[in-house]
Amino acid sequence: MKARNVVIAQSGGPTVVINSSLLGVVEACRSYPDRFGKIYAAYHGIEGVLKEELLDLSAQPEEELKLLRTTPAAGAIGTCRYKIRPEQTEDMERIIEIFRAQNVGFFFYIGGNDSMDTAYRVSELAQQNGLDLVCVGVPKTIDNDLGDQEFRLIDHTPGYGSTARYWAHMIQNLNEENRGSSPSDPVLVVQAMGRKIGFIPAAARLADPYREMPLQIYLPEVECTLDELTDNVNNELRGSGRVIVVVSEGFDVGDLGDNRDSFGHTQFSASETSVMQVVVNHLNQSGLVVRGSARGQIPGTDQRDAIAYSSIVDLEEAYSVGRHAVEIAIKERTGYMATIVRVPGPTYNVSYGKARLEDMANSERVFPTEWIAPSGIDVTDEFLNYARPLIGESGPRIPLVGGLQRFARLREIFVEKKCQEYIPEGYR
Repeated sequence: MKARNVVIAQSGGPTVVINSSLLGVVEACRSYPDRFGKIYAAYHGIEGVLKEELLDLSAQPEEELKLLRTTPAAGAIGTCRYKIRPEQTEDMERIIEIFRAQNVGFFFYIGGNDSMDTAYRVSELAQQNGLDLVCVGVPKTIDNDLGDQEFRLIDHTPGYGSTARYWAHMIQNLNEENRGSSPSDPVLVVQAMGRKIGFIPAAARLADPYREMPLQIYLPEVECTLDELTDNVNNELRGSGRVIVVVSEGFDVGDLGDNRDSFGHTQFSASETSVMQVVVNHLNQSGLVVRGSARGQIPGTDQRDAIAYSSIVDLEEAYSVGRHAVEIAIKERTGYMATIVRVPGPTYNVSYGKARLEDMANSERVFPTEWIAPSGIDVTDEFLNYARPLIGESGPRIPLVGGLQRFARLREIFVEKKCQEYIPEGYR
């Protein structure tokens, strides 16, 4: 069988370990030169496929490829938030046209549930059109919302462990700030990512597993009004004199003048105001029972691109699940996503499996009710037992040059276009 070319793409919000998965796919493909030909990256996700903008990874310097392991976010090959809706048949046909013209036999899509939906539809359409194309998904999301509620299909998603570690360390830092400044600023409100799912704000408890901090966590799964939040804060202030409030960006404070991406997801960072600011304003206007006022802050996209806070466990698993996706492509053929499965036992260990793309497409796991503390503003030890192994014991060694982080810088070597120019339907 003649070797056929590979296209790798990424979609959606990136993670700190996404390029580790990319490297895993690339290096595994290179291990089978008889099966895999040229390795291309779709520049800025599926939009790069539609525009036939394919970055030649086979022509990249080895040093730059190796640096992908500790290069965060999606600057290397780009990502997108372009949704191909069911009625966009021209876009789907264009993907098949590009893959056929470029002799692409393997398509690896790194992303979340919407990405798995696209990969599934591409796989189905390829079969209908007689194109021998193997489509395999590689999981990615900091929200950890990809999969089933029983954690059987996938235990956790690459990206979450590092974001959880980021929050554990940040809350430790903020606690020191709050301890020192509490006479004037007794309340510190911090907004966490997570539109509807509470895994990210829940990770704040990892900073304080023995519950020694005056810490309150507001998950989007728990209904709570601003007045109830204020009562909770004042109750803590009466006892501790200070409090750190971690609030999900999905906490219901009414209309924020929100913007939405092409998937229909609210982009809180692009909204007219913030959940944090509404909470801070309400606390200060309602009045605190101690001297001083509430202050707030919003960690931004550094939650998903601060490589210094990444988890070694997360980096290694992201790489391994990328490699496993290639093994699936060889042994199982098309229509699967690589998964991470926790092995039962007293010590943390995982194996790598697979799930059907159609089962993962548009799946959305919520934070388990049994992991929410009876108070509604904390999480249980069961969650801590689940999440603690994911943040690992140590951080990565980041290459530095002149005191600055050295990230991968791939050369913009694109393959020759073979199809006519095309305007994606979503642009029209």
